[in-house]
Amino acid sequence: MKRRLLIVVLALAVVGIIAAVLVYVFVYNKPQPDYATEKADYELEARSLFDEFRNNPQEAAARYNGKVLAVKGSLSSVETSDSLTIAVFAIEEGMFGDEGIRFAFIPGKAAGISSVTLNTEVTIKGYCTGFNDTDVILEHCTLVGQ
Repeated sequence: MKRRLLIVVLALAVVGIIAAVLVYVFVYNKPQPDYATEKADYELEARSLFDEFRNNPQEAAARYNGKVLAVKGSLSSVETSDSLTIAVFAIEEGMFGDEGIRFAFIPGKAAGISSVTLNTEVTIKGYCTGFNDTDVILEHCTLVGQ
């Protein structure tokens, strides 16, 4: 009886170790896409993207979340903190400040945006992660053109 219990415990331990190795190899160690070289799924004007999320957030989220977007608009501000750089296309003035589109840049890819003059038309490409009732959020962004 004790021997059978020992065999079951050892078998479960072996299965657990194999599962942990598989999770590490296929999930944790999974290569991330290079958003800087990916082709944009949609090319949009900043105002139209913001209006779509403002007027019908569920439909816009179904269409754009998880997609790479190239958004053209007027650069309102660039905020830098440590290695994080955020560019903003302000569309409206809200109760708590500017509302619009916020772009979080890839570390090391933000040098171009820092040198752009404010209120200049630029195109920024990034991965859309959603809308937080005030801003459309794009991450892993790069400056495409002026």
